[in-house]
Amino acid sequence: MKPFAPPAVLVGAVLALAAVTGCSPAARNAGPPATPHAAASAPGGCPTAASLPLPKDFPADLPVPEGAVVSSVEHRTGGRLIVATVVRSGFDATLAFLQKQLPKAGYAPKDGEVEKDDAESNFSSTTVRGRWTLRKMPDCEEGVYLTYLTSAVS
Repeated sequence: MKPFAPPAVLVGAVLALAAVTGCSPAARNAGPPATPHAAASAPGGCPTAASLPLPKDFPADLPVPEGAVVSSVEHRTGGRLIVATVVRSGFDATLAFLQKQLPKAGYAPKDGEVEKDDAESNFSSTTVRGRWTLRKMPDCEEGVYLTYLTSAVS
C-alpha cells in the first residue's frame, strides 16, 4: 500500500519533526528503519478505508477533530511519532478547531503561520512537544491533510 500523504507532505513532516525535536538528519536515520502503516485512498486522494487506530503512544489529551481518518502512522527513533490524518470538515473549520482546542487541552502554540492553503504551528505542554501541519487537499472536497508530529519532553 502507498502512504496516503503525498511525498512532499511526508518529507515536510519529517523535516518539521526534526526541527521540533532538535534532531539532525543523521540522528533521525540512525538505527533500524521506521515502519510506516498506511490506509488506502482513492486515486483522487479521499480516504476509502476505515481509519487506522491512533497509536497507544499518541498523547491521549491531544485533541483530534471528530471524524478524522488516520491515514498513516510512523514511529521514529527517540520516541518521535508522525500521525497523518484526513479531515473532511474543511480548512477553516479544522484550523479553528486546532487554534481553540489545543490551548484548552494545555498545549501552548508557538511560531504558527497561516497561508491560503496551509497552516502550521509548533505546540508544547509539560509532557509533549510537537508540530501540526494543515494542508488543503486539491482532489477531496472539504478535505485537509492534518499531520501531528510529537515527542515526549525529556
